[in-house]
Amino acid sequence: MYAIVEILGQQFKVEEGKSIFVHRLPNEPGDSVTFDKVYLIENGDNIQVGKPVIEGSSVTAKVEEHVRGQKVLVFKKKRRKSYQKMTGHRQDFTKISIERIVAA
Repeated sequence: MYAIVEILGQQFKVEEGKSIFVHRLPNEPGDSVTFDKVYLIENGDNIQVGKPVIEGSSVTAKVEEHVRGQKVLVFKKKRRKSYQKMTGHRQDFTKISIERIVAA
């Protein structure tokens, strides 16, 4: 059983018992969060598609930890102008584990 759910403006394919990384959530580790924007639920041969969402369905997840992604280096250069600039960025993520998918 899996579902397509929207979390913080992005769509994710989630399955019960699996863990995914999403953008930083304001919840603390150990908290339980519920996502109501479920677009599709597949259970064997039974597929429910929302228009645009499936009313009465939800996905419950538990916040495991907050982590930071790998560093992404940004290098800018203009030739023959003595201009070079290098900056880095690390994105904040939240690891969540999917506990339950509730179909309508």
